[in-house]
Amino acid sequence: MATPDVTILGAGIFGLSIGWECARRGAQVQLIDPRGAGGGASGGVVGALAPHTPERWNAKKEFQLQSLLMAGAFWSGVEEASGLASGYGRTGRLQPVADERALDLARERAQQAARLWRGEAEWRVVPASGFGPWAPRSPSGWLIHDTLSARIDPHRACLSLAGALAARGAGIAAEGRPEGPVIHATGYEGLEALSRELGRPVGTGVKGQAALLRLDARDQPQLYADGLHVVPHDDGTVAIGSTTERSFTRPDTTDEQVEELIRRATDAVPLLAEAPVLATWAGVRPRARSRAPMLGPYPGRPGEFIANGGFKIGFGMAPKVAQVMADLVLEGRDAIPDDFRVEASL
Repeated sequence: MATPDVTILGAGIFGLSIGWECARRGAQVQLIDPRGAGGGASGGVVGALAPHTPERWNAKKEFQLQSLLMAGAFWSGVEEASGLASGYGRTGRLQPVADERALDLARERAQQAARLWRGEAEWRVVPASGFGPWAPRSPSGWLIHDTLSARIDPHRACLSLAGALAARGAGIAAEGRPEGPVIHATGYEGLEALSRELGRPVGTGVKGQAALLRLDARDQPQLYADGLHVVPHDDGTVAIGSTTERSFTRPDTTDEQVEELIRRATDAVPLLAEAPVLATWAGVRPRARSRAPMLGPYPGRPGEFIANGGFKIGFGMAPKVAQVMADLVLEGRDAIPDDFRVEASL
């Protein structure tokens, strides 16, 4: 491999996506991660790419909208380069409506979506009866159906990105010497290391547990009910997630909490009750203090950058994060929203 133009530390979704965007623009890229592609939290099972509510619009929601709209072309390009499926599909999402008050709010948001999403997607209020046994229990008999949400298979998507990078001559090494600009996409360990370095908390890790069931609902929208994501994948599985654990002793093991997830999911969607459990998963997601992705120059380290903190929204934000980080590192153009800047978490 030629001398790299960019070194990326970390081969999770942010590191891989930024690497792909840099390589696609002609840069020589090296990635360094002892765990390989998707070896940390990005190698999970859930894969819900879902928008924030269409109201009280801000730069974060606009950034997310643009990223979700970019996702189809982004993942199509990755799959074409790698020859590996990512599991991406813009299949939409259903959410139950609890009562008349929630129904009124949902209809207000439908009007907001028509304006804020600029005709690119819809937020509709529909009868639950229209989705048969797949519909989650809804006390009001109504569901919110948005057509912006998408699904992805996180592990396969990471492998697809790694394959696309390999096709451009960029490998993932367990160790190496960083050369050129360095981008730290190092997950929760990186946030905790930065906190120690600066002497104040800038972010931490939040553990999540999830389950994968055998049920072929691949043509159905994902569900969000009782605080859970239920995501049908294109391989005949359904993922359920996830817990939110700020205190934990073991980062990668499951316990009785995943059993409670499955119970709650089957209460919300009785169709899941007979679906066998294929696997359970646990990992620690990086959460910046600002709760938004942390992007930009590394404090006190010229020529080094940070791309971290995509807590629960990393895959949905990845196409746009890759674009703005490649703009910054390769071309010196800074289009990072103020709320996403590293200093917002300091």
